[in-house]
Amino acid sequence: MTFIQFLKEHWLHVLPILIAGTFAIAITLERFQTLFRTYPLKDTSAFFDTIGKFLIAGQVQEALVHCDKFAQKPAVAIVRQALLRAHQPEPLIESTLEISIHEAQQAIQKRTAFLSTIANVATLLGLFGTIAGLISSFEAVGAADPQQKSALLAAGISTAMNATMMGLAVAIPCMVAFSFLMSQSNRLVSEVEQSAIRVLDLIKQRYYCAQKEIAQEAA
Repeated sequence: MTFIQFLKEHWLHVLPILIAGTFAIAITLERFQTLFRTYPLKDTSAFFDTIGKFLIAGQVQEALVHCDKFAQKPAVAIVRQALLRAHQPEPLIESTLEISIHEAQQAIQKRTAFLSTIANVATLLGLFGTIAGLISSFEAVGAADPQQKSALLAAGISTAMNATMMGLAVAIPCMVAFSFLMSQSNRLVSEVEQSAIRVLDLIKQRYYCAQKEIAQEAA
């Protein structure tokens, strides 16, 4: 049995695997676009140098305007939330950063785990088709003439192997894509956490610089 014949004659087995594969392709394309092109902040050092200059000069509004230029970047969203509370006590800024980091992690990691699920489901669907093909094969062989047994057995085994191949053809790319996307997700989460630490440090520097100026004026 050729693979095309298998697709035509066993579409009830093939259709769920193809549907799973279609969902996997859509998720993979969207996540690769988001995680590798939309979310990463290309020049982190230059961005924080600019933010630091604005903060030391007391130009918080200008720093917020600069953040708005990178509105889609999770790391910048963290910085913006901290700047909005730059005038508040440190514990309030830290609590805002914790909430913002959690929200950014959810945005970065959403839908990626579905690829692992789809890979497992596709493998099981392929295994289901394999078992169904073997059962059909042995039932046909048991009731067939001796001259037809070998041909029927070969056709049944071919059906079973094609089902396995279909499931693995979806599962393997899913797991490869899942590994790449999880690696990038972890890198972006680390970038977000580092951004929170850096912006908090800049806000503290601004506070101490302001306190120093007040002390010098009082002296």
